[in-house]
Amino acid sequence: MLTKEYKAFANAMKHVVPEDRITTDPLYTLAYGTDASFYRMVPKVVITVEEEIEVVRILREARARNLSVTFRAAGTSLSGQAVTDSILVRLGPSWKRYAIFDQAGKIRLQPGVIGSWANSWLAQFGKKIGPDPASIDTAQIGGIVANNASGMCCGVSENSYKTIADVRVVFHDGTVLDTEDDASRSRFETEHPEIIQGLCAMRESVMANEALADRIRHKFKIKNTTGYSLNALVDFDDPYEMIKHLLVGSEGTLGFISSVTYNTVVEHPHKASALLLFPDIETACKATVILKQQPVAAVELMDRAALRSVEEKEGMPDAIKGLAEGVTALLVETRAETRETLNDQITAITTSVAALNQVAPTLFTPDPVEFTKLWAIRKGLFPAVGAVRETGTTVIIEDVAFPIETLAPATLELQELFKKYDYNEAIIFGHALEGNLHFVFTQAFEEQAEIDRYQKFMDDVAKMVVETYDGSLKAEHGTGRNMAPYVEMEWGKEAYRLMKEIKALFDPEGILNPGVILNDDQHAHIKNLKPMPAADEIVDTCIECGFCEPVCPSRNITFTPRHRITGWREAKRLEKEGGGRKWKKAYQYPAIETCAADGLCSLRCPVGINTGTFTKKQRAEAVGKIGFRVADTLADHYGGTTRTIRVGLKGAHMVHKLAGDGVMEAVAMHARRLSLHSLPLWNRALPDASKKMKTIKGKSNNPLKVVYFPSCISRSFGAAKGVEDKRPLGDVTVSVLKKAGYDVIIPDGIGDLCCGLPFASKGYTHQADKKAAELEKCLLSASKSGEYPVLVDTSPCLYHMKETLTESLSLYEPVAFILEFLKNRLIFNQVDEKVAIHATCTTIKLGLEGKLKELAELCAARVLVPENINCCGFAGDRGFNVPELNEAALDGLKDQVAGCSEGFSTSRTCEIGLTLHGGINYSSILYLVDRCTEEIVQTREM
Repeated sequence: MLTKEYKAFANAMKHVVPEDRITTDPLYTLAYGTDASFYRMVPKVVITVEEEIEVVRILREARARNLSVTFRAAGTSLSGQAVTDSILVRLGPSWKRYAIFDQAGKIRLQPGVIGSWANSWLAQFGKKIGPDPASIDTAQIGGIVANNASGMCCGVSENSYKTIADVRVVFHDGTVLDTEDDASRSRFETEHPEIIQGLCAMRESVMANEALADRIRHKFKIKNTTGYSLNALVDFDDPYEMIKHLLVGSEGTLGFISSVTYNTVVEHPHKASALLLFPDIETACKATVILKQQPVAAVELMDRAALRSVEEKEGMPDAIKGLAEGVTALLVETRAETRETLNDQITAITTSVAALNQVAPTLFTPDPVEFTKLWAIRKGLFPAVGAVRETGTTVIIEDVAFPIETLAPATLELQELFKKYDYNEAIIFGHALEGNLHFVFTQAFEEQAEIDRYQKFMDDVAKMVVETYDGSLKAEHGTGRNMAPYVEMEWGKEAYRLMKEIKALFDPEGILNPGVILNDDQHAHIKNLKPMPAADEIVDTCIECGFCEPVCPSRNITFTPRHRITGWREAKRLEKEGGGRKWKKAYQYPAIETCAADGLCSLRCPVGINTGTFTKKQRAEAVGKIGFRVADTLADHYGGTTRTIRVGLKGAHMVHKLAGDGVMEAVAMHARRLSLHSLPLWNRALPDASKKMKTIKGKSNNPLKVVYFPSCISRSFGAAKGVEDKRPLGDVTVSVLKKAGYDVIIPDGIGDLCCGLPFASKGYTHQADKKAAELEKCLLSASKSGEYPVLVDTSPCLYHMKETLTESLSLYEPVAFILEFLKNRLIFNQVDEKVAIHATCTTIKLGLEGKLKELAELCAARVLVPENINCCGFAGDRGFNVPELNEAALDGLKDQVAGCSEGFSTSRTCEIGLTLHGGINYSSILYLVDRCTEEIVQTREM
């Protein structure tokens, strides 16, 4: 229950942001309050913000009620810095604006921009941002700056602290400062002279204390994110530079960063990598010291346990298999502006370590395919431990740094601590060039004995790092709650007192993310520990990292895969306690109904979880007897089902022509409201009915034969209103195939055939399997047991068939079939148009998005691939039954495709949603191919 203060705050917020962006619902607050750390705190109120002014007013209202506020970007942080039991402020989807200027020397970014997006925008200029965390494809700029995230290549010279140019920040009382704006600086000096004067006084005090100043400089010679960035006080005398650099790594405890400007760094065009294998960790560390003086961009250390954790995984090189105990690897990368320079650097690096004992010769590869395989070893280490941990345990990744000359003994001592506390599965890897080691282990927190073991282990690690080696307890993952009790131990009383002064100067009431970085509770790191109960074998390996979220089509309206799994874990926990019924009812819409079940999340998940499969399983378990009987009837009379659909489409199309878009949409919306949203929603992009497909026997003596299976969608849905080419997709496909000289076979009984996907996506697995078996029998017969290839005109159907039908069949979707079989049998006449293409989720899972672009570029002079548009969210019938999912997934598409004549894809239902929300007509890529090709005329010899 909310206290009076929180209720008053939530009510006040309804005058600041729309009510649907404020939640106090227990399911949503739990889901939205979860981050990648092993801490669990459930916020009282969660607010999604879209503008800076909203943050200003939230802070003013919270301050007036003495309520604390925590900011959240992507929630990939590992140390508990983004969880709260008070007010959580989440970034909404609008915080994505950017500007590149000063000849690409600078880039201004809003906090919701994902790190890799910034790099993609800068790539054309040969530039990138400095920070390169492993989470860069998910982590957002707000979190990257607030945690001073670094990574494998940026070291201590190109992180956010070193490359920040300017910042725009909202302070605890709602005051806004833009360090890039002289007028803003002037206002700030009037509004907050105490901050300007206080910082100048602190600097003067530090500089007068030579021992403290030297201590600060020394601490930041290696990677260090423990505590505040005190180096700002010794590196700068301008108070605004101090403000900028103190905000870096401040973890939301000093203010809300609403914009940051980076100085960009060079992205070298030529790269090469090598995996160096040494007989023991000491030799590998000696090599690292040598390599520090060489032209290397990255040196990643991996101990034998780390290599063992991934050596049997698919795609791993043979070189890491069966190595002797103790063997340690260094993954080395070098970069250069020219190929000649790169070759010279390779020679210098190889020569520098030639005298050391190595298990195998040093072999660099400049081939992106090959060096990507090498880096896959390093990137697979964290998930390798997470995937094999016992259910109920969590995976913990710690992050320390040592002076590089002490790396070898420190690493050996760390391994001894693993043995002492029975962390036998622990692995060590990290950015050896910077003396930065990550160690990963699994931990249960259900019993006090396990919590005590963890605490004693961390106490010993802290003593070893600080007292023996004077290293950093947090090198790049941020202090958070995890290391807050150890900050004074690492820094000493003087520096710790200085940090408290900084916090009091910026946030005198202590409302900004309290308990993070500075925490007087010496047991804070073992409180509020996240439970990880068994939920379902499909999702039990989830580490709640959030890497899945950027590609989830429902991420901006309801839940992401992380939210779904978190919510279900709680449901199972409540179920064990004899409750959970209301929870599961509340879970239905955000978790199950709005899941597109596209499976793209599995491509981003470190442990390969397909939350779509999990959702389908839940749907199957929820199906009742009546539903099964209806599904049986539809499956047994599928020809009648598709005929009924065509009749309905024909009728709707006729009414649409007479009534027009506006009237038709109003009537459809009214009917849906009256039905309490049980009726599917008609939309203006809904096509006319297709004509009935006929069997083609394929009797010619032509050796070029193909079995064409038109999906039930393309057999039902015809052309949309207003398009020039009214032909159904089946006719277009046959036209392309015959133009290329193929004899086309369309199987008998085509009207009754279905791949089973419409049933499987709703949980009717029995009926799906039945339809798949019928189709397989038919296609085997038509293709002469796989002698002829089978073309499926819809990629989702093709993907499902590949998963369920026999491998004897050679199954193709349009893009792959055309490029493999038809490209050299057709003349392509490129049209002078700009067209858009959309790779469906199944096209992406098949690895064909690049091929789709290749094919489109054969046909059109200019091809646009919209940025950050993944699964369209139409998901079969979701676009009709949960239209808000499709709308949210395609947010921003219309602006991007403005100026394109048409759009093309490989799924008819997806094309309906794309047409509706893109503002241009989308159709199958086969229409474009047919329009832009002609047959090659064979000349006879006289």
